[in-house]
Amino acid sequence: MVFIVYLHKIFNNKTIMVTISESVSDIVRRKPFLEEALASGLINLSSLAREIHTEVCQRLDKDVKHGAIVMSLKRLKPTINFQINLRIKKVVELMGDITVRSNLADYTYRNSMSLTSCQTRLLEIISTRKEIFYAFSQGIYETTLILSDVIDDEINKIFKDEYLTYKFSNLSSITIKLPEENAQVFGVYYHILKKLAYEGINILEIISTTHEFTVIVNDADVDAAFSVLKRLKHEEF
Repeated sequence: MVFIVYLHKIFNNKTIMVTISESVSDIVRRKPFLEEALASGLINLSSLAREIHTEVCQRLDKDVKHGAIVMSLKRLKPTINFQINLRIKKVVELMGDITVRSNLADYTYRNSMSLTSCQTRLLEIISTRKEIFYAFSQGIYETTLILSDVIDDEINKIFKDEYLTYKFSNLSSITIKLPEENAQVFGVYYHILKKLAYEGINILEIISTTHEFTVIVNDADVDAAFSVLKRLKHEEF
């Protein structure tokens, strides 16, 4: 009888530990930035265990010891590190050409009923000029246009009745061709932007399509930004 009770306790303890591990793993995996910080050793495991203690207890509907959560985090760390590196590395290695365009300007206008017609007139002008860089982003309250600065006079004429909120000159764009796998892998943009931030490079605008990622930077930062992005394909994970 004592032996049966002893086995029952061992079995229950193992079941509890597995459940704790699964619960901790699920909590961490729902937060990609937390995943990376944990994999990089930037988070104190004891502090993180206290942070998620209440949620783990709620999931298991019982009180869980602090040490058990810490142990689960320790087991999880190597697996996370491998998975993050593997998925990001695959996309980075398949990145295509990096294209740089200079002599750009950034115009931000307050949205209005007439702004769209102004954009239509602008498109008519630049439609036959393939050398002109043009991108725009329309938000709820304002619209940003990024264009080659050689048509600055035309822009000022077309949008003369619109409210110009901001204008930045002496800008450059860096465009990265991304593989198809990019759309299915989270954290790719974060990985790229993190590298630029570490080098103290200020990004004025971000433009993206399904398979292209473009950052707009000051001319003074373009060489450093290009070097960072070029090194991405050859960095060690």
